[in-house]
Amino acid sequence: MDYKTYFQQYPTRDGYFGEYGGIILPDELVPVFHEIADAYNAISRSAQFISELRRIRKEFQGRPTPVYHCERLSRKIGGAQIYLKREDLNHTGAHKLNHCMGEGLLAKFLGKKRLIAETGAGQHGVALATAAAYFGLECEIHMGDVDIAKQAPNVARMRILGAEVVPVSFGLKTLKEAVDSAFDAYLKSYKDSIYCIGSALGPHPFPVMVRDFQMCVGLEARDQFLEMTGIMPDVVCACVGGGSNAAGMFSAFLDDPVELCGVEPMGTGSELGQHAASMTYGSKGALHGFESIMLKSADGSPAPVYSIASGLDYPGVGPEHAFWRDAGRVNYVTAGDAEAVDAFFKLSRYEGIIPALESSHAVAYAMKRAKEMHTGTILANLSGRGDKDVDYVIEHYGYGDNYGFPGE
Repeated sequence: MDYKTYFQQYPTRDGYFGEYGGIILPDELVPVFHEIADAYNAISRSAQFISELRRIRKEFQGRPTPVYHCERLSRKIGGAQIYLKREDLNHTGAHKLNHCMGEGLLAKFLGKKRLIAETGAGQHGVALATAAAYFGLECEIHMGDVDIAKQAPNVARMRILGAEVVPVSFGLKTLKEAVDSAFDAYLKSYKDSIYCIGSALGPHPFPVMVRDFQMCVGLEARDQFLEMTGIMPDVVCACVGGGSNAAGMFSAFLDDPVELCGVEPMGTGSELGQHAASMTYGSKGALHGFESIMLKSADGSPAPVYSIASGLDYPGVGPEHAFWRDAGRVNYVTAGDAEAVDAFFKLSRYEGIIPALESSHAVAYAMKRAKEMHTGTILANLSGRGDKDVDYVIEHYGYGDNYGFPGE
């Protein structure tokens, strides 16, 4: 595939990356999503919109975020050198604000008055509540009861920012059910609302729109790494749930001689219900208005999923990731709960950086590959900070005092 012209070829006009994507919705909603796509195509090419978004990125979000060399962690682990793209330093503590500010700006352009969304780990909810407050819009966030209990600090932040947090108490009470609930709410109020999907998935144009808004991560990281080292990284990795942070990171390196690795959550085992590794164990299906790779139960319905990281426990993946896998451009690998917790404590102790449990999956894979490679460089996207996870980690794993660190 010619990746020099990739962004002119994909997605197609009807929102497909190869055989994945599209708009699979009730007839009454299809024109609504066409309206959003037309508006996005117009606004994304507007000099005024681009200038305003760049101003917001710089003055409000604090971009660009830096690339950081984990010198001490690399020395302790041994092997290749590990670098991090510090999205944890983006305002609100994660990459999510990158697309939420863009979606908020689009909502203003469309004359909408309310933002509706789901959230798992709460980072998307906080980011969207922040965007709503910035643009003077109403905000409604749907969140599973299980995640509300795990992510209490983020729930408090959403409410302080003025968002209505809607508890979701059916099914497994996690991210998939939160999406179901948010979609239902949007069906009833689409005329004055916009549904701001929290990842690079959903009906067209959301996969491409979220990817585009997240491309600042990869574009910055590529330039920063090249300036720091004079070379391209050997490996670029990012965690993959729905796939927004990875899509933004990988898109800037598609035409470079760089190995791209998406790290899925293996949870506690390979049996259905113990993990959320869609690309590793899933097959093609339709979910939440689009076609992609998903985990299925015996009857073909979305399977129950699990991860220690609330933001990764989704039974599908964005359509562009499925396309990249089929094209052989991105390798999709896994890291389990235990590996993520190990990375959480090691990055905290050796670098003074407490990562989100989602991001810890990418760090875990970077540590594993560093040992295997012996030399070279690995750039991992640290998609968020771990403030939201501290209480949960302490409750289940303590403070790491007895965790075991290399050479100690």
